Parts: sequence; C-alpha cells; structure tokens
Amino acid sequence: MAPKHTEMERAEAMKEELVRFRRTLHAHPELSFQERQTAEFVATTLREIGVPHIHACGGHGVVGTISGGTGPTIAIRADIDALPIQESGTHNYRSKYDGVMHACGHDAHTAMLLGVAKLLVEDLRNGILQGTVKLIFQPAEEATDESGLSGASYMILDGVLDDVEAAVALHVCPWQPVGVIQVNDGESMANVDIFEGVITGSGGHGGYPHMGSDPIWILSSVLPALYSIVNRRISPLETAVASIGEIHAGSASNVIPDEVRIVGTFRSYSSEAREKLTIELEKAFKIAEALDGTYEFHVEHGEPALRNSPRVNRIIEKVATELDPEMEIARGPFGLGGEDFAYMAERVPAAMFFLGSAIRDGISRELHTPIFDIDERCLPIGTAILTKTAHEMLQTI
Repeated sequence: MAPKHTEMERAEAMKEELVRFRRTLHAHPELSFQERQTAEFVATTLREIGVPHIHACGGHGVVGTISGGTGPTIAIRADIDALPIQESGTHNYRSKYDGVMHACGHDAHTAMLLGVAKLLVEDLRNGILQGTVKLIFQPAEEATDESGLSGASYMILDGVLDDVEAAVALHVCPWQPVGVIQVNDGESMANVDIFEGVITGSGGHGGYPHMGSDPIWILSSVLPALYSIVNRRISPLETAVASIGEIHAGSASNVIPDEVRIVGTFRSYSSEAREKLTIELEKAFKIAEALDGTYEFHVEHGEPALRNSPRVNRIIEKVATELDPEMEIARGPFGLGGEDFAYMAERVPAAMFFLGSAIRDGISRELHTPIFDIDERCLPIGTAILTKTAHEMLQTI
C-alpha cells in the first residue's frame, strides 16, 4: 500500500531527526581516513532503521543495501569526512575537536542519506520499492593518501559499483537559498592537480649576490610566466586556473638560500586544458635554466572533472518540480572546486546537484571556512529529492 503523503511531506515530518543526525555529526567531526566514530554512528543508525549494511568498505566506508527484488541497482552517495579547520561558530553543536570541522557540509549529506534510508525502508515495507538502492557513505573525500587515492577510489576498488547502473549525490550550496537546486550537464567541477617546483641555485652571502646564483631572484622571473599561462597559453574558451599556495626558502636575513620550493594547484574542466597546463607550467620553471639555475618539477594528478549525466539530471529536475512546483532550478557549473564523486561518474551514469542551504542573514558562509554553516530547512528537501529520485531511477534507468 503506497504512503498517503509525498516524499516531501514525509521528510518534513522527520526534520527534527534529520537535524539531530546532522548536529551530532557536526559536533564530532573526523578527518579523512580517520572516520571511525562517524562510520560507527552511521552503521548503528542503519541497524536501528533495519538496513543491511557492510562496514569498512574502502577504508571506513559503510554501504547499506535496500532491495525490493527484481530490478536495477542504483546508488546514492554521501561523504562523511571533515576538514582540518578550527571552527569559529558559537552554536551549541560546534565541533568538540580542536582543528577539525565539518566545513563542507558532509555532516548534512550523511544526515540526509540516513533520512533516505528511513523513507526507503518504509517504502520497501509498503511494497513499492522495485529494485535495489545502495546507500554509499564514503570516507576520505577531502584528501588523498600516500598512494594518491581518495575514498571514492578505494570504494570502487572494493567493488561498490560493480552491480550499480547509475548513481546520484548532492552537495549543500552556500550561494543558493533554501528552495533552489543547481544542476549542470557535463563538466561541473574541476580536474584537480597539484604541482611542486624546486628552483636551485648556488646560494651565498647576502652582501655578495653577484658571486652566486640566487633562486629567489630566479623565481621572480618564473612567477610572471606562471601567472600568465591561463591568460596567454590556454584558450579563453577553456575553464582553467593556476594558483600558488606555498613558497618556502631561506633561514636568515643575510643568507641567500640555495633553493626555493613552490607548491600550487591548477584546475580545469577539459582533459586538453589539463594536459596543456601541465606542459606550460613546466615551461615556466624551465626559465631557471637560462638564469644559471636548475629546476625540478612534479605534478600529482588528483580527481578528474565531475561530468554530470544529462539523463540523470533530467530525472532530478523532474523530481524536484513534482515535489514542489515552486522549486527553482538554477543552471550552471559549480565552480573549480574538486569532487571525488567524479570517479564514480566515470564508471556509471551519475550526477550531483547542489542544494540551496544559505542562511539569509547577509553573512557569507562559504565552503571550507571557519564560519561555514547551513540553513537546516534544506535537510528535508534534500532527503525528499534523493528518495524520489531513487524511485524514478529504478523505473527509468
């Protein structure tokens, strides 16, 4: 027998529980590859709801499975890790751990997926779930390990997508108000790459710079070349950026160091721009050789660009407007941040949408900042959209 209320009404009815989930997680954040308590909270909650699950998938990941028998298998993914940021908020659910904070909304993502679990179990018991839904609670979205792998990669290696035909995820969005979702077809978040360059000279006495080669002076010629790459070496039709985040050199005011180390990131949407940036960045460092220095250059390629499936996006849009005809759908890329859900989107048709969560008080609470927070009215909305999207995907994928 079908439920008498829509997914939105049912999700609104459990808002207090969703808020409790989110605030409990927010107060107890854990860094990438350390999410033991978070995973235990998820597993315990799934057990209470009645969802069969496996623990320690892809590290500290948890995967719940709700199956209504014959039909396709789809996946919904939420990330569970936090960031190394000191929270500056004063609310009573602020982080209990110094230097660790849910500054990217993963607490909310996890809370909403737990809400989805509860609604889908109700649907299963009412006999209206046809097919299988995997609930993927993924660790280590924010970082990679010494092998350069993040949580999505490890979960894929553990086979979490082997029987999955499509996947969906959401991300809270601090630049859209509650009642708005943002979607984008194709490239929506960036290829993420880190570069490191070392320029080496002879060093020397600060009073006699002419008697040696100064790597800091050499760097002063490398930097303009590096910063002009996006404007002059990459097509203006491409989406790309290169930025330096670290420069390290020297130990005394009167000593010219023998090397300077530079670390930065470059972001792009297309594979062509990614390859071109790699080549051009090394060319910039190669200037050192013309100025009596040497260089080393290394690139660590991170997650690929998030490429959203138009087919899955159409399902999300249909669901959102059916749940709330006044729901506003914004369109456009999500920016040049990285998202390792992209690895899953490489394997199966998948899409991530951004869920409006801005607190409308004039304060900008951007992702990855010490004051990040959300308007918790978004929690039932995200829960409802994901639940109904699961049903639609099972019927149409």
